[in-house]
Amino acid sequence: MRQCGDCQLCCRLLPVVPLDKKAGQKCEHQKFGKGCAIYLRARMPMECRMWNCRWLVNDDCADMPRPDRAHYVIDIMPDRLVLQDNATGVEHEIFVVQVWIDPKHPEVVHDKHLRAYMLRRAQADGMATLIRFDSRQSLAVFPPPISSDGEWHERAGVGSPDFPGLFR
Repeated sequence: MRQCGDCQLCCRLLPVVPLDKKAGQKCEHQKFGKGCAIYLRARMPMECRMWNCRWLVNDDCADMPRPDRAHYVIDIMPDRLVLQDNATGVEHEIFVVQVWIDPKHPEVVHDKHLRAYMLRRAQADGMATLIRFDSRQSLAVFPPPISSDGEWHERAGVGSPDFPGLFR
């Protein structure tokens, strides 16, 4: 069974509303090498108690490095995107895998383990991936099985960072 060990990447990358902690901001309760100072105490928000990364709890990430070594955290809960057909204006809602990437390492969007995972989720569940760099900056990735031309496609979200070479 996998354990967090000294990985604390989720404590920095994910937002925690009850703590007024923004995405990408270090949690005030995070202690380097020790973990959470309020872990399983009354002050620990329910969001933190309930949250797990996919690497920790799912065997579909068996080939992936631990999140702090990979520089990304895969959320177990999907999110939704609303896509609009440019020709018809019709909107379609799709579920997406959420991946929180350390903004200091935007290149991991192209990590071979992450790409293989995105491909598996597209093949098995028809899901695209929403890469989150923080609460506002994002990138939607559409693997070949869910793209009309069988190619990888990436679409920057509103406020996405301009990382050279990241968006194709």
